[in-house]
Amino acid sequence: MTEGNIRVLIAKPGLDGHDRGAKVVARALRDAGMEVIYTGLRQTPEMIAEAALQEDVDVVGISILSGAHMALVPRILELMKANGQDDVKLFLGGIIPDEDIAQLKKMGVSGIYGPGASTEDIVAQIRTDVFKRA
Repeated sequence: MTEGNIRVLIAKPGLDGHDRGAKVVARALRDAGMEVIYTGLRQTPEMIAEAALQEDVDVVGISILSGAHMALVPRILELMKANGQDDVKLFLGGIIPDEDIAQLKKMGVSGIYGPGASTEDIVAQIRTDVFKRA
């Protein structure tokens, strides 16, 4: 596998209408040589899991600012597992309280990034996780 083969789905679940961060990350991943699919705003967990399956991605990046991460992320992970996507990594960006981070990682979230996170760090973590799996 080469870096150009890394396929990433970026999604905005829930009613949150702010997607600047998702677009910045999508652009940084694209500029790093990854293939990026952006689903747009107001996606349901079902829509995200189905898009991840149809697009055959290595990584799903979720951007949540609404505070609904503890409801949406477990559902997305559950649906991905039901689709046989146990090897697909899930990253989370947005406003995530410190007290939720350990629980989200225990559920299977590979990386959690808040405001001001370095896109270089996100790129590096995705490369590490994907190539570790390959």
